[in-house]
Amino acid sequence: MTETFFAELPHGIRLHCRVAGPKGAPALVFLHGFPEAAFVWDEMLAHFGDRYRCIAPNLRGFEQSSAPPEVQAYRVKHLMADLMALIEQQAGGPLEALIAHDWGGAVAWNLAAQHPEVMKRLVIINSPHPAIFLRELQTSPEQQAASAYMNFLCRPDAEALLSENDFARMWPLLAGMAGSGGTGWLTEAVKEQYRAVWLGGLTGALNYYRASPLRPPTAPDSPVMGLSFPPEFVTVRVPTHVVWGEGDVALPASLLDGLEAFVPHMTVTRVPGATHWIVHERPQLVAADIEAALRR
Repeated sequence: MTETFFAELPHGIRLHCRVAGPKGAPALVFLHGFPEAAFVWDEMLAHFGDRYRCIAPNLRGFEQSSAPPEVQAYRVKHLMADLMALIEQQAGGPLEALIAHDWGGAVAWNLAAQHPEVMKRLVIINSPHPAIFLRELQTSPEQQAASAYMNFLCRPDAEALLSENDFARMWPLLAGMAGSGGTGWLTEAVKEQYRAVWLGGLTGALNYYRASPLRPPTAPDSPVMGLSFPPEFVTVRVPTHVVWGEGDVALPASLLDGLEAFVPHMTVTRVPGATHWIVHERPQLVAADIEAALRR
């Protein structure tokens, strides 16, 4: 049974978490993306909660978690600090696995590279490795076009525009990232879950985009064009399993090309026809892949 609680972290941030499974059991942590919230993992919590302590935090800025107003409060170093504190407080030792999608994956890649001691393994679902994403943003017109929405989300009036008329621009954003896969999973009940999260405010969630230099260049001297990552800063040495819906319009499967250079202990499941919303579309497949990763 899924329950909720507030994790009060020592640096003053509180994360509203969904949790299932017995206290003291080996721990799994699930990280959501944009424009989602921790509820997207409910089926995974139900699946794994008989054997694991499963924790799905709403990241800072989302749902009822702390939402600092400053854009700089959403830089990855602060998001990693939240997770480090949550893992220490709730797991008391290394996670059996950190499982992450979209923006949650962006934080997870960095945490695994810089603090591998907090997890035994990493599972990434349709979330690009920062070095590969940087390469594609700098060199691929296709990726620049696919990620153009990120610049819209950085506009100062983005939350006002997205909130208008019962979030009239948000529903097409979900559908657009699904491409030909459609959004049959977006039932009225699921829409209500999304709506409840968005009604709490969008500024924190949008600040993830505003705080990140990883977005498509708008001019030859855009900051992203001069950016580089030292390999040792982004190399992930924990065993990693990647699940990728190949129908992802915003994050095409070309983002897997060359990934092994930064993730030497890696396995990959490519899922034809699945899209960015594979956690909604194919929960049984996602659960089976996590099971397989845990057995390795």
